[in-house]
Amino acid sequence: MAEHATVTEPADAHAGGHDDHGLAHTMPIWMLFAVLGLLLLLTILTVSVTSFDLGSQGNLIVAMVIATVKAALVVSFFMHLFWDKKFHLILFFTSILFLILFLSMAVTDRGEYDKDVEAFRAAQAQLNQK
Repeated sequence: MAEHATVTEPADAHAGGHDDHGLAHTMPIWMLFAVLGLLLLLTILTVSVTSFDLGSQGNLIVAMVIATVKAALVVSFFMHLFWDKKFHLILFFTSILFLILFLSMAVTDRGEYDKDVEAFRAAQAQLNQK
């Protein structure tokens, strides 16, 4: 007669101090619709801001800020990073801040070379006319 081994599972999945959420984290339906409504509102705001002339730099900055907020909402709530370890959330937002820092340095650096680029384009235009 073969003996059957029994597998015992802990009564509480969090008893060992693990921060395990299982397969999925359920969100209340009101929260899903609230985040969806906020994303739609931010999309409408993005489209409506384009009717104002803030200059090429201003429009780009406003669009990037709104896009960053929308990405943070999607990652936080729809991808459940909000309920994950807080270190992961801090790591995500820190990487976004560094990306903004590096892009802002690249955008401000471009202004220094505008005169040289315009002079080059004018010289090329004169050569093409001959």
